[in-house]
Amino acid sequence: MDNYDYDVIVVGSGMSGGWAAKEFTEKGFKVLILDRGLPIEHGDYKTENVAKWDMEFRGQHDREEAKREQNFQRTSYLYDDYTKHHFINDRENPYYSEEGRQFDWFRPSMVSGKSLIWGRQSYRWGEIDFKANKKDGYGCDWPIRYKDLEPWYDYVETFAGISGDNNDDVEILPNSKFQPPFVMNIVEREIKNRVESKFPGRNIICARVAHLTKPTEEQMELGRGQCQTRNECGRGCSFGAYFSSINATLPAAERTGNMTLRANALVQEVIYDPQTKKASGVRVTDIKTNENFTLTARVIFMCASSMSTVQILQNSRSETYNTGIGNTSGVLGHYIMDHLKGVEAKGTMPGYLEHYYKGRRPGGIYVPRYRNVNKQDTDFLRGYGFQGGASRSGWNDAIKREGIGADFKNANRQPGAWTFSLGMRGEGLPYFDNHMKLSETKTDKWGFPIAIMSTSWKENEWKIFEDARNTAVEMLEAAGLQNVVGINKPAPVGNSNHEMGGARMGLDPRTSYLNRWNQNHEVSNLFVTDGAAFASGACQNPSLTYMAVTARAADYAISQLKAGIL
Repeated sequence: MDNYDYDVIVVGSGMSGGWAAKEFTEKGFKVLILDRGLPIEHGDYKTENVAKWDMEFRGQHDREEAKREQNFQRTSYLYDDYTKHHFINDRENPYYSEEGRQFDWFRPSMVSGKSLIWGRQSYRWGEIDFKANKKDGYGCDWPIRYKDLEPWYDYVETFAGISGDNNDDVEILPNSKFQPPFVMNIVEREIKNRVESKFPGRNIICARVAHLTKPTEEQMELGRGQCQTRNECGRGCSFGAYFSSINATLPAAERTGNMTLRANALVQEVIYDPQTKKASGVRVTDIKTNENFTLTARVIFMCASSMSTVQILQNSRSETYNTGIGNTSGVLGHYIMDHLKGVEAKGTMPGYLEHYYKGRRPGGIYVPRYRNVNKQDTDFLRGYGFQGGASRSGWNDAIKREGIGADFKNANRQPGAWTFSLGMRGEGLPYFDNHMKLSETKTDKWGFPIAIMSTSWKENEWKIFEDARNTAVEMLEAAGLQNVVGINKPAPVGNSNHEMGGARMGLDPRTSYLNRWNQNHEVSNLFVTDGAAFASGACQNPSLTYMAVTARAADYAISQLKAGIL
């Protein structure tokens, strides 16, 4: 390996890192994966299948302990007594937000990163998303288009396993390589018919989720099986039914014999060699022993999750680059984005009490973006979509009822009424002043400079919030729901857990950090393929696009390695 320790070092083992490891190892390259998280083996999920009555807090959590140890993490909708060990300790890993510019940063504590606890909603981005910046002038133009990613979407979907319906036929939302969908229940189908008949252009489709419904031979060879619809996904799934790096890409890389995985490995910086004008390796701290060491490789892939990647790159300083490796443009750390969240509408559907459903689907319905699609039809830019579904209120309603004896028992033998809800995810624009910087005086217990976040929503986002609430209420009322309520409680930037930007791709090295191959404009063997690389955020969940972008960039880097260029 020409005096390098490895051919490739991949920083991070989650959604992007797992794909980078798989691609390089399967082509014969020696790969080291470094992850600050604790080690975990697939199937080693300590709260899986544990009943609530066997949990100390009955599936909730110790609020005082959570405030003390995980004050930010506890605000995640996924956080509870079953999942808290999958989230990082905030006290040991602090960050700060500038006053009035809050950023919620959810971080994992285990190898495989957020792929272990993600929401698994999986949607392709379309042509409109990659052209948006050029069209309206916010952010730099993407150096790629949908056609560049289309074959890579096909590739990663086939391996990962995405359930969905190719009969959706929604112009703005490209179809995928699907396994059979989780079908809508009767109330969702009825609401779909009513909404689509009254609002042409607004579609309600089955949620597209990274769950196996008809596993392929390749997936079964990796030990993965069909989704059991248990709704225990955040605890980990020993069936391997939903896609995570720990049950799919990492085992695929491991079986090649070319992968080395090191947990508890905090990468503090990428080392720059001024003689070669390339990255020579990384400086690492073992978070258990406090040992510091350096490891070298021909190529570095940054896949640590958007903000962690930016934090490492900004800390990678040298005489050549005093604000971060490869950052002559000065854009590193800027243009941070997230999806808008916190606007909902819900109501009660009369009737259908003779119907119920079985299982706990991993996804309900999805309403693709319908604003500003074929023309600019609002006073704000971009748009939003909705996730949601219908269910019957359960027997837990008895908690709120007073009573005793036989009459009380009989009153609780049946579930309650059907309810339906919509929760929006909107696109936040890329702004230069939404940024991260590193503290010059404060470090964590391992000497890593603490990140200082400074982000906020602006006028365009506030208009999206308002419009989304109004149209959600409009659709539910038109569908005949009763007691419709619109909720407008916008969450801070970061709270959607879809943070993107900070090391964006672009055509011009003066205004972007990466080229069309996710390669730093100046340091040719440095690649960034997680969400930090994104030039805009669309309104669809981004993880499927992380996968496609990573596989594409790895393919390019492999060709450059084989040609002796890297």
